[in-house]
Amino acid sequence: MIVLGIDPGTAITGYGVVSGEPFGSLSLIECGVIRTTAHDPLPVRLRELYEDVSDLIERHKPDCVSVEDVFYAKNVRTTVVLGHARGVILLAAALARIEIYEYPPAAIKKAVVGRGAATKEQVQFMVTRLLRLKSAPRPADAADGAAAALAHIMGARHPSLAPHSGQPT
Repeated sequence: MIVLGIDPGTAITGYGVVSGEPFGSLSLIECGVIRTTAHDPLPVRLRELYEDVSDLIERHKPDCVSVEDVFYAKNVRTTVVLGHARGVILLAAALARIEIYEYPPAAIKKAVVGRGAATKEQVQFMVTRLLRLKSAPRPADAADGAAAALAHIMGARHPSLAPHSGQPT
């Protein structure tokens, strides 16, 4: 199974493409970040995000997409803008007719680290260990994208980590 994991954002979106089976070996195919220009208007940034995610889907042909669900930031505007980013990511996957699963941030951390309140450094460390990498994916957003993919694959190992809101679409 190939899973595209995404940690959404409008400035930086982390992604990781992971191959593996729930009780088999895991391997990282690619990870990185999609950056948009801060001074560009939001619609332009969203179009760039959509195009880049569509390109990842076309290039890797994942079996499904695992997306980090919205967390509620103190700043309402941040939460709304993050929702826009998630929307174009979900649209790209839906138009490609790929199953979409959504997980709360704490569920991803719990699947990968073992506790939902893990730090970014702990997530990076465990992604490095689980995927047998020589060094942690950088920046941390790339590791978060890989963690979202790992959480989906590992969900079969831990049924309590079922997707939050995303029955397959």
